[in-house]
Amino acid sequence: MPEVIFNGPTGRLEGRYQPAEDKNAPIAMILHPHPKFGGTMNNQIVYDLFYMFQERKFTTLRFNFRGVGRSQGEFDHGHGELSDAAAALDWVQSLHPDSRGCWVAGFSFGAWIGMQLLMRRPEIEGFMSIAPQPNIYDFSFLAPCPSSGLIIHGDRDKVTSVEDVQGLVDKLKAQKGIKITHQTVAGANHFFTDQIDELIEACGTYLDKRLGLIEGGVEETMLLR
Repeated sequence: MPEVIFNGPTGRLEGRYQPAEDKNAPIAMILHPHPKFGGTMNNQIVYDLFYMFQERKFTTLRFNFRGVGRSQGEFDHGHGELSDAAAALDWVQSLHPDSRGCWVAGFSFGAWIGMQLLMRRPEIEGFMSIAPQPNIYDFSFLAPCPSSGLIIHGDRDKVTSVEDVQGLVDKLKAQKGIKITHQTVAGANHFFTDQIDELIEACGTYLDKRLGLIEGGVEETMLLR
């Protein structure tokens, strides 16, 4: 897993990058939680998602937003971090011009950035939004949401209520042409303490169904116990 440094909008950005053997392999980019609350690319959920995609032969990248680790710059309340994500995707695409499509996965703050990136980049064909916070961040830009994806959170999340996430899901499900899968992990808090394995298994199963690696349709709503 090579350590990489690439140019961002305000200086270098630090990342971890794993190319797939197949030059046509899709790209997956994983975005970390809020930089001001300890979020880094080494967050356990981000780390595990990175390997989940890698095991399915994606070209995979995770990186530190500006001001985190060895990434230069200062926290910019989401505006600059979205530019960082766009620059990171540009960088990995420049190395893999033949890649077929792209996925983005984000956790907490990273989920908000990932969904904004989704609106800007038509090549993103799938997303995973883990513990999004529609009570804190404005998701009204998803009009319409251009791609199908997974929204997953814990039913004991004290940062965002189940009702807040359900409202976001209901709004997106009303749109035609996409399919939003909504899964709730029973007993899980915002950080999926002691339940990260369960979270990653659910994300992996969703991805396998989308990729056609296992049989069965993608359920729209599910409570995971």
